[in-house]
Amino acid sequence: MKIVGYETFLVAPRWQFLRIDTDEGISGWGEPIVEGRAEAVQGAITALMEYLVGTDPLRIEDHWQTLAKGGFYRGGPVLSSALAGIDQALWDIKGRYHEAPVHELLGGPVRDRVRMYTWVGGADPAKLVDDALAKIASGFTAIKLNIAETLPPVPSAAQVRAMVHRVETLRTAVGDEIDIALDFHGRFSSAATRRILPLLEPLLPLFVEEPVLPDFARDLRRITEATSIPIATGERLYSRWDFRDVLSTGIAVAQPDLSHAGGISEVRRIAAMAEAYDVVIAPHCPLGPIALAASLQIDLATPNFLIQEQSLGIEYGGGSALLDYVTDPQVFAFVDGHIDRLAGPGLGIDINEDAVRTAATKGHTWRSPLQRHPDNSFAEW
Repeated sequence: MKIVGYETFLVAPRWQFLRIDTDEGISGWGEPIVEGRAEAVQGAITALMEYLVGTDPLRIEDHWQTLAKGGFYRGGPVLSSALAGIDQALWDIKGRYHEAPVHELLGGPVRDRVRMYTWVGGADPAKLVDDALAKIASGFTAIKLNIAETLPPVPSAAQVRAMVHRVETLRTAVGDEIDIALDFHGRFSSAATRRILPLLEPLLPLFVEEPVLPDFARDLRRITEATSIPIATGERLYSRWDFRDVLSTGIAVAQPDLSHAGGISEVRRIAAMAEAYDVVIAPHCPLGPIALAASLQIDLATPNFLIQEQSLGIEYGGGSALLDYVTDPQVFAFVDGHIDRLAGPGLGIDINEDAVRTAATKGHTWRSPLQRHPDNSFAEW
């Protein structure tokens, strides 16, 4: 079997899909994207596919090593995301060739269903609670929220107390049986993080995500040693080498993204590394159906898995929901906040190619929002 061609599709709201075709009629799908930089990833895919066309798609590990290391310049979000989508598509082909889901090829399932969480939001505590209660009523047992929008390097007492009050109000409303995760989104300085974490400890968050930017990963040890709250990070780390020094800082949760961190092959290795540090994984996935399916395949085969992010209900400027691009939306049906084990071959989903092609005629030019402080200086999104 040989790879004979490929296509990329820019799909609203902010995704990119990749289809790789073989001479035996088996095609695989991947989701290579850097949100806001889709065109750059497209160019990287074109460069990498020059090598792959004409090769055996089943030699996934050899291809991964060659594509990741064959260039003098390696890594980074664009190249790693292009490789991630290619890797997903190759695993999809291999699973379809062997008529088995990817997690069976990774050693078989270690669980029969995957716990999911959903996002909640609201401009004020009352609306936040209303949204949370609605999501819980639909069956979710875990929720996550952004704790703050833009923040100065050192938040005021009023800002700190307001953030804590939002979480206190939410905890009171949902009780202790519901897990609450808090996303700091890299908006906090190290000093601000150390100030607010002790105030949040009595509320027992499931984890605090990305308390500082990855640029300041050196500060994570001081942060983890200053709090009992589990610390999570990793959505902006792209390889096992990026995670190597972070895993030893005392973090509790690693969050590699299957569409950024080298795909199924590399996240499998990151998860194994994390297990040696008593770190669980919770793959980052505010993306589309292919990225979610790839994440679920890893979740099903990984012993040190905690919980899975998914993007249903997240609005990024309109566009279709991820269920519009699969032929059978029931594969992503939530039952008591879980998704049952995907049984189909490959990634376990079938893509509605007509819907993808229709969406790709419009494409998208999504960009990350640009935010500014009241004094008009740049603010982290």
